[in-house]
Amino acid sequence: MPARRKRPLSMKLVNLEAGKPSVPLALSTLNDALQGARSGSIALIKVIHGYGSSGEGGAIRLAVQAELAQRVTTGEIRVFIAGEDWRISDERAWSVLQRFPDMKADHDLGRGNRGISIVVL
Repeated sequence: MPARRKRPLSMKLVNLEAGKPSVPLALSTLNDALQGARSGSIALIKVIHGYGSSGEGGAIRLAVQAELAQRVTTGEIRVFIAGEDWRISDERAWSVLQRFPDMKADHDLGRGNRGISIVVL
């Protein structure tokens, strides 16, 4: 008999770069997604914010990551991991992977993808 999972993966995918929104609109969409996940008992969110077409790092990426870092500081979210840190050698990422083992199959894990962020509520 196969081993049963300790807890099912309940992840929400939020694409903030779709439609090339302004920074304020992207932040508003992020806020709505965080509130919706919280009310829907979703503990894990993968945010796609893009890296920017110039390769320099986009305004949405910078604003979203600053917002997420602030929310960790205030206790609104537990963990925020930038895509470039989403690897098993990162202590925070390893902790998330221990809690959500299904995420070990995430195709962005270990790729240094600066266009995503992982959020744990």
